[in-house]
Amino acid sequence: MDTRRVYRDWVEGQGLVTFTVDVGETDLLIAAPRDLSREALASAARHRAAVESYIRTHPRFATSLQPVAAREDAPVIAKSMASAAALAGVGPLAAVAGALAEAVGRDLLTLVDEVIVENGGDIFLSTRRRRTVGLYAGRSPLSGKLALVIEPEDSPLGICTSSGSFGHSLSFGMADACVVLARSAALADAVATSLANRIRSAADLGHVLTSSLVPAGVTGVFATIEGQVAVWGDVRLTSIDTTRS
Repeated sequence: MDTRRVYRDWVEGQGLVTFTVDVGETDLLIAAPRDLSREALASAARHRAAVESYIRTHPRFATSLQPVAAREDAPVIAKSMASAAALAGVGPLAAVAGALAEAVGRDLLTLVDEVIVENGGDIFLSTRRRRTVGLYAGRSPLSGKLALVIEPEDSPLGICTSSGSFGHSLSFGMADACVVLARSAALADAVATSLANRIRSAADLGHVLTSSLVPAGVTGVFATIEGQVAVWGDVRLTSIDTTRS
């Protein structure tokens, strides 16, 4: 099953035009008031090339599982990844999907007034109306039953997911899903990885989702494992059946 495609079906983009952009291994689904495929492709290619170029001369940036400081001459996106990773206590590459989604999204926001960019289940969203984002948790009995409610004033916002039970990203935990909301999508991505790494059973939910492990800048966390749920911060949930068209 292509879990990324399933997740895409649950991002509510009513009133927007959707299109995809592929650059190497980067596969973006974008929703905007008009088709910006050409502009999005140029943006994605530029930011991906910047990350790849930096990694070629600083390979530890891609391989380390611990924070790595970005050099002063590093591209902006690499600095964003390094900063997010430092706050979360993970390697910089844990923030790359969110960072790319946000970089492209912010470029497009110079042309339109709202945009949703999804990159492998990690989302950057800036909206002028209420949106819902379905929560995908693999084989969990809660998968597909709940959705996040996102208000315009919540955005711009990063919504990123890490899982130990589905997907291709490295996780040392067993969470069915750990979803993090933050003003920075790079931070949301890095923190999702960090928290999911610590969740190995339902007994871990209580102490993992505490303010001591959730860095400043994160606005909400939803985590589920073994059918159990924990929520921290500003997380508004609704039944997905009431939000799908």
